[in-house]
Amino acid sequence: MSMNSFGHLFRVTTWGESHGPALGATVDGCPPGVQIDEAMIQHWLDKRKPGQNKFTTQRRESDQVKILSGVFEGQTTGTPVQLMIENTDQRSKDYGDIMDKFRPGHADITYWQKYGIRDYRGGGRSSARETASRVAAGGLAREAIKQIAPNVQITGYMTQIGPNKIDRNNFDWSQIKQNPFWTPDAQAADDWAEYLNELRKSGNSVGAVVEIVARGVPAGLGAPIYGKLDTDLAAAMMSINAVKGVEIGEGMAAAELTGEANADEIFMGQNGPQYSSNHAGGILGGISTGQDVVVRFAVKPTSSILTTRKTITKSGEETEIITKGRHDPCVGIRAVPVGEAMMACVILDHLLLHRGQIGENRGPIG
Repeated sequence: MSMNSFGHLFRVTTWGESHGPALGATVDGCPPGVQIDEAMIQHWLDKRKPGQNKFTTQRRESDQVKILSGVFEGQTTGTPVQLMIENTDQRSKDYGDIMDKFRPGHADITYWQKYGIRDYRGGGRSSARETASRVAAGGLAREAIKQIAPNVQITGYMTQIGPNKIDRNNFDWSQIKQNPFWTPDAQAADDWAEYLNELRKSGNSVGAVVEIVARGVPAGLGAPIYGKLDTDLAAAMMSINAVKGVEIGEGMAAAELTGEANADEIFMGQNGPQYSSNHAGGILGGISTGQDVVVRFAVKPTSSILTTRKTITKSGEETEIITKGRHDPCVGIRAVPVGEAMMACVILDHLLLHRGQIGENRGPIG
């Protein structure tokens, strides 16, 4: 199976399966001299790991990361960094009765049709467990960004669960870490808890919308025509398991606006250009403007539910299936740190690309 790598200069290759002995990431192109240790990466993995509350899968994984190469005396050496996370709480027996059945909504059927082989133990490479590797790589990317562009801050949060949206008038950055949904709206968090608790008890699931914001991104990242910053961000977010839609800035809602309403007016401030709004999501022509870079993605409902569903077997026989095991009633919750990690990897990659080709921005204003 090919196509397990992403990035240009900062290149990440993930490996491993949901129910294998371990999974991880090989990171090539990380600059030398980045201060890093396992605890720095573990901080971000702890945000994603399962079993933290009743609204996520009850699979118990510590997700302890090990650095196997590329770091010496607390600094990256410029050689490939190998990150490994051991699986310790697999229950492959939960999947024994679906060996020959395809789970609706899962990649079981397409993997079988393409490769003629399928790891039915939790989905193998198609499992959201693979995203732990991305979060580990993203932790390394964050530390490298601190050295190159120390003003960059990357924060993700949920803005919608099922039909229930946040009230942006209640937006409070300090609330994001105060609830299990990583949402900036305290009232929404209370409402969502009641809503999701009922779904969880019924064995059902629901989708969500996650927003990732990178503040402090310098102007000039990205390149026309095929190296656009938003192109790489969209691809990175869409590659996350269960993501079915990605928006930059105003996104789909821009279709409802007039040109007068959508174009962000430009003014001259004391420290350079300033904008009246940010409908563009901090990117124009594929190049960052210096505003907040805003990406939003929709996560489908978890397909593993306790409701009986119709399906077929590998031999083409019609049958029914109930997916047992431990699954997230809303996978969007644990997608927040994954989206942050992908943002960090893409931003670092483009910082390195910009530094390599341009160095300093060449078009002064004022």
